[in-house]
Amino acid sequence: MITPNPIIGTGLHAVGGMAASSCYLPYHRTKNWSWGTFWLVQASFAWIIMPLVIGALTVPDFFDILLHAPGKAFRGALILGAVYGFGGMSFGLAIRHIGYSLTYTIAIGISAVLGTVIPLMIFGGLAEHFTKPGGGIVLAGMILSLIGVGLCGLAGFKKEKDISALKGKSATFHMLTGLLLAIAGGVLSGIFNVSLEFGQPISDMAAARGAGHFEGNAKLVVSTAGCYLVNLTWFVIAGIREKTLKEFTKRTGLSSADLLKNSLWSAFAGSLWCFQFFFYGLGHVYMGHFQFASWVLHMSMLIFFSYVVGVIMKEWTSVRRPTYITLIIALLTLIISFIITAYGSVIGEGILRTV
Repeated sequence: MITPNPIIGTGLHAVGGMAASSCYLPYHRTKNWSWGTFWLVQASFAWIIMPLVIGALTVPDFFDILLHAPGKAFRGALILGAVYGFGGMSFGLAIRHIGYSLTYTIAIGISAVLGTVIPLMIFGGLAEHFTKPGGGIVLAGMILSLIGVGLCGLAGFKKEKDISALKGKSATFHMLTGLLLAIAGGVLSGIFNVSLEFGQPISDMAAARGAGHFEGNAKLVVSTAGCYLVNLTWFVIAGIREKTLKEFTKRTGLSSADLLKNSLWSAFAGSLWCFQFFFYGLGHVYMGHFQFASWVLHMSMLIFFSYVVGVIMKEWTSVRRPTYITLIIALLTLIISFIITAYGSVIGEGILRTV
């Protein structure tokens, strides 16, 4: 039996957010590979190889659990995971058009709301969760988190104006295209949490067999497998049409060493994405009665660290002082929201355990 500890849970969500916010950076280390080629390798590790490895290492009777998983839970998680697959593609493409900061703000901000509210509407408890002891504080933290996300978005749009004023229209910055892709990615990303909720009976089976706080690793691969099937089909067809699949061979002039390096960087990217939900699963268990807040907490952490990555990537070097101040206020707002959410969860858990 796991003893809930929202402080540990919040910390684990932070680690997951750091992994997720940096998972596309390795692409910049690949040499003469198109986005599609990189995506195929990282997707294989993110959604099939690493979930299987982690599940096999941490969940007793992992493959037997998958074999005997309830059909409804398995199908629901797989199909909704496939729906998210289109969101993952949209998200990755949006980064190429509007950068890390704006993409993460728009897409993950939408995902934070939908991924939290939709499961509560489907599985029940939308009102009950917020009327529990500490629930009002958690709700306040969640609302403040969304305000912080909105401020991050404002900083991003101010950045766009600053860059346009200084450098003119960027050849790689396409706001409308990126905005539409980010919105699509955000809506479909929220569905991924619904997929994970559908797979909860699989986690319950793992918990009954002694998986402990690793129980979430049992259901993860079902959701990600659906995502992988969509991406594999899409990018293989695209690779054939655009003749980029040859990038996996020496026909493009790359040496064996370069091909190995590209593959390793891409595999590292996929592994980072997977570790995001490895730590999400751990954090989710430790949140106790306030597990419903895990998604918005995790997504807000992701946005926070994505802006840190954006600063490291020098996406904010050409902005005016007011824009930078807006960014700092936004990040401080997110930090405060994390503290409030964790505090409300701690209070709630302390009271509920004594009832």
